[in-house]
Amino acid sequence: MSEKKASSRKGPAPLRWLRRMFFGGSRELTLADERFDSPGKLAVKRFFRNPLATGAAIILAGMFLFVFIGSAIAPVDLTETGSEMLHTNMAPTLSLMDLPDGMKDGVVDISSKGTFTIGVDTDGKVSMWGQYVNISGDPARDVMNIPDEVKNSKVVHVAAGSDHCVAITDDGRVIAWGEYDNGQYGHDGSMIAAARKQPEELMDGGTIDASQVRQLICGNQVTAILMEDGTIYAWGNDGLSATNLSSVIKHGKKESPLVKLTFTNDGIYGIDENGDFVCGKSTKYNIISVPDENGRSVSTDLFEYIGDRKVVDIAASGNALALVLDDGEIVVSGMKEPQPQLPEGENALTVSGGTRHFVLTTDQGRVYAWGQNYRNQCEIPEALTKEDAVDRVYASGFQNYAYKDGKFVDCWGLKGYIMGTDDMGRDVFNRIMNGGKMTMTVGAVAVIVSTIIGILIGCISGYFGGAVDMLLMRLTEIVGAIPFLPFALCLSAIFQASDIHEDTRIVIIMLILGVLSWTGLARLVRGQILAEREKEFVTAARSMGVKEGRIAFRHILPNIVSVILVTVTLDFASCMLTESSLSYLGFGVQLPRPTWGNMLDGSRSALVIQSFWWRWVFPALFLSVVVICINIIGDTLRDVLDPKSVEKT
Repeated sequence: MSEKKASSRKGPAPLRWLRRMFFGGSRELTLADERFDSPGKLAVKRFFRNPLATGAAIILAGMFLFVFIGSAIAPVDLTETGSEMLHTNMAPTLSLMDLPDGMKDGVVDISSKGTFTIGVDTDGKVSMWGQYVNISGDPARDVMNIPDEVKNSKVVHVAAGSDHCVAITDDGRVIAWGEYDNGQYGHDGSMIAAARKQPEELMDGGTIDASQVRQLICGNQVTAILMEDGTIYAWGNDGLSATNLSSVIKHGKKESPLVKLTFTNDGIYGIDENGDFVCGKSTKYNIISVPDENGRSVSTDLFEYIGDRKVVDIAASGNALALVLDDGEIVVSGMKEPQPQLPEGENALTVSGGTRHFVLTTDQGRVYAWGQNYRNQCEIPEALTKEDAVDRVYASGFQNYAYKDGKFVDCWGLKGYIMGTDDMGRDVFNRIMNGGKMTMTVGAVAVIVSTIIGILIGCISGYFGGAVDMLLMRLTEIVGAIPFLPFALCLSAIFQASDIHEDTRIVIIMLILGVLSWTGLARLVRGQILAEREKEFVTAARSMGVKEGRIAFRHILPNIVSVILVTVTLDFASCMLTESSLSYLGFGVQLPRPTWGNMLDGSRSALVIQSFWWRWVFPALFLSVVVICINIIGDTLRDVLDPKSVEKT
């Protein structure tokens, strides 16, 4: 107990003596007597006088808000849309959309398939931004290392594939860099025999007429150059990424020259000079869904639907095609997301494709975007939806760059991942946030279960003693003798092998942790009850005829609540560590549902530890900070709730 020195602010001691001599001191003493703090209020004040404990409490409260409120705002996506295989093992970055200043005053082209973007401005200077995960570690294979011959040349065309880039200089040189194992360029490559080889005339210093290049495009490990006369130079992994390449080239030679090409993940498609859609031998996109007169979607043949109309523009995402017809209609095939319905009188003008989405510009200068929006690709800035806002939009992999009269206007899409991604392309920050909720929930439920059991067993055993005490303590010793971690692993393995729903199994894991971790608290409560039951207030209660159960749980138990509170606080940290240990060993909460433990489990290879540090550093850091804060709070509570401790003033 602490008494406030109310008179200390009344002036010097002689002055106080004179005042009390003539006016009396009863009022002042009464105020001093009344200003005593209750034990709870005193404990709170002593707790927050400790700067370390105060800091730990603030950090822990912030962590709780982060994992529970944050996970409610941005829940984890356990479906395939939560993953992006083009973004695997990306380091922390928010620079994927940082357009270089030189690209803002005029641009010839911007191209991207995944995490890095390449562009060339009107001065012929090549710029790259974003990030590339160079698994090989060979600087020669790092696509972000622009060759000196590209840097020192005026470039007229550039294009980016999934792991390589190609540039054409004004003197006709075709320069490629990045990965080459699948015939992306050059003579080398362990699988070059299975790929279409790069034309000899484009290698070893060979050139083409750069002024006659209509289009340069790259796909997944494949490249194509379309000339003004319809000639197509193509090479790369056509057996996987352009299975219809030969038939499209044949169409251009024997039927009608092509004027535009585009790559999907597994094919190449185009428009010929007659305005016809060219698909070669591929029939993947020949069926489309269109609304009937009742507004219901019906399937119809693409060519029949187009009829005599001409295709004026074409673009591709990974698994979809978009065609702009000469009457301003947009036709989409292969995408389940609904396409935009243009207002009457507004017609589609150009279309551009990203990896998972499309962007459309209209004759009124407005922008529309549709497709997958899991990386904010379709979140168009409001200013770009107004009339005459833009005249060209470059849809790269997961970003979009809008231009008006050759000048940069705005961009939108994926900025990056603040804590990187894992081996499935999932956002580590989002999974830490949602995984923390699971880890803390498991720990909290487990400690509640263990606390209830421990208090009941300890209180009954300590108060009644005798045979009851003997029986309950032997039971406690039996449970305490069970090797905790191996037993928990065995039980988790049994439930894991059984046909039990994931949510049910998580509840069972909580109960297992609680049922196996109550013995320490039970012994502690028993010892405290044994001491408290011999005190006078217990004897008085018995003499008044109060029931034994009421004495034990309503009179004695509140006197030891401080000890229980400290123990429960420390047990919470232990249960969190145990859950993380089980998940780390593969017997706790299973993927894809995240916890901090199973996130660490997915990072226990030498490659991850050495090359992808963010996958284990951030989960370990969050878990360590929470456990350390809980332990600091528990130790401080033990000190401030000790009635024998002396407050330092």
